[in-house]
This record gives sequence, C-alpha cells and structure tokens, in this order.
Amino acid sequence: MAQYNVKSLKADEFISDSEIRATLEYAEQNKNNVALIDEILEKARPKKDGNGLSCKGLSHREASVLLACEIPEKVEEMYRLAEEIKLAFYGNRIVMFAPLYLSNYCVNGCVYCPYHLKNKHIARKKLTQEELRQEVIALQDMGHKRLALEAGEDPVHNPIEYILECIDTIYSIKHKNGAIRRVNVNIAATTVENYRKLKEAGIGTYILFQETYHKESYLKLHPTGPKHDYDYHTEAMDRAMEGGIDDVGLGVLFGLELYKYEFAGLLMHAEHLEAVHGVGPHTISVPRLKRADDIDPDQFDNGIPDEIFKKIIACIRIAVPYTGMIISTRESEKVRGEALNMGISQISGASRTSVGGYTEEERPHDSEQFDVSDQRTLDEVVRWLMEMGHIPSFCTACYREGRTGDRFMSLCKSGQILNCCHPNALMTLTEYLVDYATPETQRVGFALIEKELEKIPGEKVKAIARQNIEDIKASNRRDFRF
Repeated sequence: MAQYNVKSLKADEFISDSEIRATLEYAEQNKNNVALIDEILEKARPKKDGNGLSCKGLSHREASVLLACEIPEKVEEMYRLAEEIKLAFYGNRIVMFAPLYLSNYCVNGCVYCPYHLKNKHIARKKLTQEELRQEVIALQDMGHKRLALEAGEDPVHNPIEYILECIDTIYSIKHKNGAIRRVNVNIAATTVENYRKLKEAGIGTYILFQETYHKESYLKLHPTGPKHDYDYHTEAMDRAMEGGIDDVGLGVLFGLELYKYEFAGLLMHAEHLEAVHGVGPHTISVPRLKRADDIDPDQFDNGIPDEIFKKIIACIRIAVPYTGMIISTRESEKVRGEALNMGISQISGASRTSVGGYTEEERPHDSEQFDVSDQRTLDEVVRWLMEMGHIPSFCTACYREGRTGDRFMSLCKSGQILNCCHPNALMTLTEYLVDYATPETQRVGFALIEKELEKIPGEKVKAIARQNIEDIKASNRRDFRF
C-alpha cells in the first residue's frame, strides 16, 4: 500500500487511500469532541497581524472533524465562520461566468455522463468557428465577460489545435461593447506540452474535475477510454503547473462516492499543490450528480441532501480560505442563494449545457450534459444577487494584470486584493448595467454601486473609481481597471 507523501508526484502517494481512511476514522472518533472542535474553529478564524488579515486554514484531518460533527450549534458556528472568512477575503463580490460547450464528441465510457461513447441517441455536435462566433456574440449580448470552455475528450474531433483555434476566435470577437476578457478551459487531462500551448493562448484557469478520488470506484466509473487512467488524470494539475499554468481549478462530482472520502481527497489534492508548487488551487467547484440524457442519478446510491451539501461548502471555505469557490446552475435558486452565504465566490448565470445552446431560442435538451436547475436569465440572476446585497462582478483584471498564481495568493492572503477587486467589481457592474440590464435591474444596481463606493478605504482610489463609473455611463469607454 502506498505511503502518504504530500510532496510526491505519484497520485497514489499524495492521494493515499490509507491516509483518507485513517482521516475518516479520526474524524468519526472526534466528531463529538467539543474541545477539539473549538480548537479547530479558533485556528481557522481570520486574525489581524502586521500584514493585515491572516487565516491559517485547516488540514484535511482537521476539516474532516468539522464535516463529521453533527452538534447543531457547532454546525451553525461553522456556517457563520465560513461567511466571515468569505467576506474577509472576497468581500460581498460574486464573480459571474458562463460555460460554453464546444463539442460533445467523446471517446470515454464514463457511466455518469451522457457524452459517453456508447450513447448512440444523443445528438453529437461540434461547433464550427462561425457557429462559435455566433455563440460568443449571444453571450456578449447577455453581458458575459468570462467563459469556461467545455469539450468531450476525442483526439480526432477535439484535438488541442481545435481548442486553441476556438480560444483565438473567442478573444478576437468584439461585438458592440461586448468582449470576452477571460477564457477558462475545462478539457481532459493532457501533456505538459499541450498545457504550455494553452498558457500561450492566454487562458485564465485550467479546470479539471477529479470526479472521484476513490481509485477503485474511479476505475469502475471510467471503464473505457483514456480517462480510465486514474494516475494520469489525478496528476494532471502537476503537469499543468509544469507547463506554466499557475491558476488551476479542482472539483469532485459529489454523489459518485461517499462524500466524506471525496472531501478528504479534495483537500489533500489542494495541500499537495501548495506543498509542491507553492500555490494551491485557484478555484474549487462543488458539482452534484444531476439527471441527464441516458443518466439517472438514482442509479448511484451516494447522493447527498442539501443540508450536507451546504456543510461541505462551508467546511471547504474554512479549510482553504483563499481559494475561489464555484457553484453552477446544476443547483436550484434556493440552494445557490444559501451557498452564497457559506463561501461561494463565483456562480454561472443563464447557462446552456448543450453544444450551440446559446443561439437557440428554446433551451435544447437533446444534447445537454446535465439538467439545468436554475434557468433564470443573466439579468434576473444579477438583480437577485444585488437584492441580497452581493456585488455581481464581471472583473477579469487580476488575470490580465498578471496577478495570477502565487502573486494572486499573496495579495489575497494579506487582504490587499480587496483594494483592487472592490472598485473593479463596481466598474464592471456599471458596464453591465449600462449596456445590458433592464431598467429595474439598473435601478437596483446603481443604488448598490453608490452605497458600495463609500466602502472603498482609499480616498484616491474611491475618487478614480467614481470618475471611471461616470465615464462608463456617459460614453462608450470601457475596461477601466486597477
């Protein structure tokens, strides 16, 4: 059995099954140990020091104790702490994005995904560059500035050259006042050379969901195709970082395996990246298994109820305080609203999970990767966020100013990122309101911006932000950033 080694580059050693099982046993033994739980919560609490705010985060063992704890008042304390941490480092900003599906051709046999090779009745499609152009214009006309590219794994239909051409096309499209300023990429595990090409193409974050860290389950769930190789898939982030991509995004598909096992594995992966590369994951996503063509989630017996799901989100936020957390339209409006108060910092809006879905008037279902629970328009989601006191942010400034990887994390860890992000969020929200919003959303938004401007601590920054906002309202000048 592989020995646990956080700095190893071998999947079986930095995600050690024996270490996860020992962690779960330790958590079960201590789930009612109030003194230990209080000690863990106190360790995780943000504290002021000479450099501003500091937050130690938690180890996978400490966080697993919190997740196992079922004492109601302690669970409530976790929720409050998760919100405190999120507000301390990310403020009340919520970053907006949309997924863009390029192709659903796939050679893998993943049993939980409708794109699997044996599904013969799903409509297979791959966007041409002109079709991609129309999709991007449709997204720009909604107001989106940040996309996450999705594609099945198929070396013939979806080679790296196709992905690179699509990225180039997306960045080249300027429609009215619209522009996609950040392209994140969620494609299959690949080589260091290909990751280098993605970096040179100007991607933001490279995202790859592990699906499950339980190796035995992983092999059964991925019976055929290149994704069957657990080690190659699990070690992908190390190759991505070797290729120069310093912003990477982790995630598991909750519902495939027992959630406590996945939770520990996810945090061990984050610890591994920090230990080896000096920077942990830029984002962690928390997708749950959902119904889709040819896929019935009831076939899997590890589904998690909403209360457990919210607890997972809160415990991740407490354990990795500086990492962005993403929730998609897989989840309902109700669940997303509650999750925003437990650590989520990025959400998608008006998502279509089918290839070519944004140019279709009616939401297509025959080629969706999963059912979309939250089907509201972007305008409705933006207004909903603002009415709850959140700032919808379309900002991409850090990525374009080179504040990525360890540079972003050092700014975030010291609390200094707020000096850039808060005014940038308000300026990009102004762009959205002027160019795309309904009158009611404008009314709510401009009132929120006026209130939030007063929270900017530096008078000089506040004055510049206010002037830039007035310039956006009065002209076609866009893309101001700190």
